[in-house]
Amino acid sequence: MFENNVTEYTVYAVGAPIVLTLILIEGGFSASKKLGYYNRNDSLGTIGLILGNVFVNLVTKSSIIAFYLFLYQFKIFNIESYPLWVQISLTLITIDFIYYWFHRTSHRVRFFWGIHMNHHSSEEMNFLVSLRQAWFNPIFRVPFFFIMPLIGFNPFLTFIVGAASTLWAVVQHTKTIGKLGPLEWFMVTPSAHRVHHGVNDGYLNKNFGNLFIIWDRMFGTYAEERETVIYGLTNNVKTSNAFKITAFSWIGFVNDFKRSSSFSEKFLSFFGSPEWQPKSS
Repeated sequence: MFENNVTEYTVYAVGAPIVLTLILIEGGFSASKKLGYYNRNDSLGTIGLILGNVFVNLVTKSSIIAFYLFLYQFKIFNIESYPLWVQISLTLITIDFIYYWFHRTSHRVRFFWGIHMNHHSSEEMNFLVSLRQAWFNPIFRVPFFFIMPLIGFNPFLTFIVGAASTLWAVVQHTKTIGKLGPLEWFMVTPSAHRVHHGVNDGYLNKNFGNLFIIWDRMFGTYAEERETVIYGLTNNVKTSNAFKITAFSWIGFVNDFKRSSSFSEKFLSFFGSPEWQPKSS
């Protein structure tokens, strides 16, 4: 049985000072060179979103863990029989594979895009943007990751490995780091993730991986950074109000639902692709 001597919050406690340091260094570098990487209103929007995300996470965490522990009783494989390093490796790879499909779905299905677009609503690219997480993201991950305890992955170890892997995701959100040579072939580098945040024609819906870029290469969603990235949304929110950002897409979905004239259109109002529109439009 995995000994829960290290918790998810231990990882965050260690990682938080590192992330804060990265933000301060990047902000200072940007200010000294007058690069304009940080925008006051954009940063305020990010802070509002992360505060809401943390609140929802704290409120729902115990219920989500309890649900995963319940499912863990019915595990198919006894992965804990393997050495700890094997458990960690398998957990990391499985999390990353499931995340790829969760992330890809979040860009291609309105119901999930309405949540995830909060993260893409920034027109900047800096370390602080990595913290621009949707309020209800912790809940919307469950339909994808509930399979892990059923397979046999210890929920506590899964949370810890998942938390640790998100630290690399912070490093990805920057314009100060160029291409990283051989790492570009198998890792989601800052260059690869800049592409993911781009609204350029060749960059839309590309590079969904979290840690490994191999899934994008395997499933045809990889794009190399070749031109200057334009960040944000195809229809930008133009507000720093976290409440308005959170409701932005949902207001559009509801309006599309009202304009829809058939059951199929009403269904697609929430489960079609983000760019879908009812015929009346």
